[in-house]
Amino acid sequence: MKVDFKNSFCYQCNAGPDLLRVRRENGVAVCIEPRFDAAGIHPADGRVCVKAYGLIQKAYNPYRITHPMKRTNPRKGRNEDPGFVPITWDEAYDAIAGKLKRIREEGLFDASGYPRVACSIGEAGLPVHHMGTFAAFLVAYGPMDTGFGAGQGIQCYHSEHFYGELWHRSYTVSADAEHVNYILSLGSNIDASGGPCGVWRGANARGRGARRVQVEPHLSVTGASATEWIPIRPKTDAAFLYSILHSLLFDHGVAELDGAFLKHRTASPYLVGPNGYFLRDAATHEPLVWDLVGDVAVMHATPSIDPALEGVRRASGVEIGPDGMTWNHESIPAQTAFDMMKNVIAHCTPEWAEKICDVPAATIRRVANEMLAAATIGATIEIEGKTLPLRPVAIVLGKTVNNGWGGYQCVWARTMLACVFGALEVPGGTLGTAARMNRPNHTRSAAVKKGPDGFMSQVLNVTEPDLYAMNPKSRNGFNVLVPLSLDMSWSPALGPSHLSWLFQDTPPEGLPKATPPDVWFVYRTNPAISSWDASFVTERIAEFPFTVAFAYTRDESNHMADILLPDAMDLESTQLIRIGATKFIDQYWRHDGVALRQNVTELPGEVKDMSDIGTELAKRVGILKEYNRAINGGVLSIKLRGPNYDFSLDEAEPHSTETIWDAVCKAASAELTDGKETEGLDWYRQHGMRMKPYPKLEWYLYPKIVAEGLRFELPYQERLLRVGKQLGSRLHEHGIHWWDNQLADYEAIPEWSDFPRLWERMVSEAGGNPDNYPFWLLASNSMQFAFGAQASLQFMHEMAGNITGHGGLVINADRAAELGIEEGDQIEVATPKASTRGKAVLRQGIRPDTILAVGKFGNWATPYAKDFDTPSMNNLTPISLDLTDGTGSCASLARVSLKKIR
Repeated sequence: MKVDFKNSFCYQCNAGPDLLRVRRENGVAVCIEPRFDAAGIHPADGRVCVKAYGLIQKAYNPYRITHPMKRTNPRKGRNEDPGFVPITWDEAYDAIAGKLKRIREEGLFDASGYPRVACSIGEAGLPVHHMGTFAAFLVAYGPMDTGFGAGQGIQCYHSEHFYGELWHRSYTVSADAEHVNYILSLGSNIDASGGPCGVWRGANARGRGARRVQVEPHLSVTGASATEWIPIRPKTDAAFLYSILHSLLFDHGVAELDGAFLKHRTASPYLVGPNGYFLRDAATHEPLVWDLVGDVAVMHATPSIDPALEGVRRASGVEIGPDGMTWNHESIPAQTAFDMMKNVIAHCTPEWAEKICDVPAATIRRVANEMLAAATIGATIEIEGKTLPLRPVAIVLGKTVNNGWGGYQCVWARTMLACVFGALEVPGGTLGTAARMNRPNHTRSAAVKKGPDGFMSQVLNVTEPDLYAMNPKSRNGFNVLVPLSLDMSWSPALGPSHLSWLFQDTPPEGLPKATPPDVWFVYRTNPAISSWDASFVTERIAEFPFTVAFAYTRDESNHMADILLPDAMDLESTQLIRIGATKFIDQYWRHDGVALRQNVTELPGEVKDMSDIGTELAKRVGILKEYNRAINGGVLSIKLRGPNYDFSLDEAEPHSTETIWDAVCKAASAELTDGKETEGLDWYRQHGMRMKPYPKLEWYLYPKIVAEGLRFELPYQERLLRVGKQLGSRLHEHGIHWWDNQLADYEAIPEWSDFPRLWERMVSEAGGNPDNYPFWLLASNSMQFAFGAQASLQFMHEMAGNITGHGGLVINADRAAELGIEEGDQIEVATPKASTRGKAVLRQGIRPDTILAVGKFGNWATPYAKDFDTPSMNNLTPISLDLTDGTGSCASLARVSLKKIR
């Protein structure tokens, strides 16, 4: 028997990539192993999570689609048999290329101005790391609508993405596990979502004595390993955080906080005029602060000043409001931004929060005091020869906390708490992971550019009257509704992507009529299951005239497809990606480089690598030159031409997958070694990766902020206040008033609101009595099923069976006893709209008013998964503008009734 090993990686969720090796016997993959030779390079020393161990069964899954197929039944819908029959690749290519070519000839936009071709990819954008050169095909083809969502904005960290990028170049946020001593975690289930890096770094932190206080309605696996669990009432996290902030500001005061950080690294000392905008120097329009040394108002960047944080001062200057409106002032009373924050927080006492959150005021004060003590304000640490503040206290948030209504308040309060400790972007504190919305972003510090008012530059979508136009670039209207979504390749998917489905059914006033795309590509996503109001989304998908689905197995979305294309899976395809540095969930490396995923197993049937598909379609559509140009230009993450190397492809010729990735590998080698090495594909197949040291200093944004003389744009959101007023004026000019509730989000200091009442109101509007729907239904993921691609694997279901509550509905044991419900009973939870059923799982680690569904399934077409009667909350709440916040996000929870079925 011949035994060999092949290096590769697992990147099935955004907690990766994890390095691995595959054991083969006579060419058959039989075992996934950690790559322990990556110890000291990979943050978890080469360990992989459970999803990686399912890759072999994923490759040899008997339910796979292995031949191109076409639909023979023109009627589409859940209850229609698609009548799929096998076809040749030539037939599939001709059908797709014919439509795409005709669209390019006729025009890429329809009568409403929307792209006629749409593309949806899932898994938080990760499929670009699987789709080979097909990414170059998408770029080369031209504008596409990528705004048909598959759960993003509802099932993701949406508000954290937007505000995190604005305030500290942080698409997601983590604690600095290597140095932190105290973590306040509101719903962050890192032991389920963080992969081996998150679990390993957290375990090491606990091992040296770090404390985690887990605040959440149910005891998650992360809460189970925490120092303390605080069972909070669902969707009241903002009140909890505001009361923590209140305790620090009023029980302790500035003298005990990091005053230097607040004065010089935030906008806390900026003076605010009577109209709510910064008081600015009349000549330069720079914001003013009050200098305690000279006892005078000066520009914020004036050297050697001691800015006041508190107190009302008389000063002269100008306020600049929306649409260029200005107010000139002479010797008026002006407050600091810090005092404006205190005014908003003043009523948010721990006693006030106790009534809302069901957390004792004494507990809130104790946590605030513990955090302050842990912050060790004034301490320093040396990192790679540079002395930085050491603030070993961090705050992290999870889903439904950092998205939907209340997400702005929670993310603002979390980030402001970090500021009062001086613990934002410093060792031990609250850190960003990766910048995705600001470019360049090969490091987060590279994404820091000096902008107006002493803050980082970030170009929001235009709202000025001479620049704004009602020309939505996606059917969800991201660029005309959500200034914070920016305008880049990811923006349509980061916008209010669920609204694409809603507007398809009910076109809103003022926007161009929503039209179905002529062609819709679906890759590694299943919106008919993963979306909010999944049945409604399924009906909208059925209305699309021509859908091309890259199909692993049959599933609920490709049930409505016209063409199924079998693409190579994780162990069958070839692609070089960037790894290392800092990235997404707890990925803090001390190395940076690239890794190769290679074809370990033979392609079954007529399955093709995505790069082969991309090249052939580019050739048949007539965009080969543009396609090769995109590859040369770096769309595959590596530019093929650099200062001292050139491996560019001939743009006029088609190239094999081997040739393309050999050139990418050589360019990557040259880039990483300054041209000294040029190893190609064969070298990477043997070694798997090439790395170089990455500075630990790059984990922290603070040094770059100091070097550029910048401040974090906190606490006062003057820019958002102005932009929100301008956005409201523009929308009203176009007759759009249905977005007025969302405009209320544009506050300079976000006020607390009774967010749970929104869900109660939804029950009433659906015809129900809120008193009859007394429970909160929440959902949580297990590591086995972070994304739905694992749903058809027996191995994953067996592993998940070891997770408490998987496949059932977790309820409080005492409350269940009151209702006559016993372990294993079949129970039903319902909204006025829909219901879902599952077996009762009785536990003490959940609030009496809360029910938990572990996972979001409800499959009816996916092989194997459809045979399991697992509950899913995705159908229980309708897609709703009322539950959509100003960033276009929603929270995945519902008010439900509960009854025993048998």
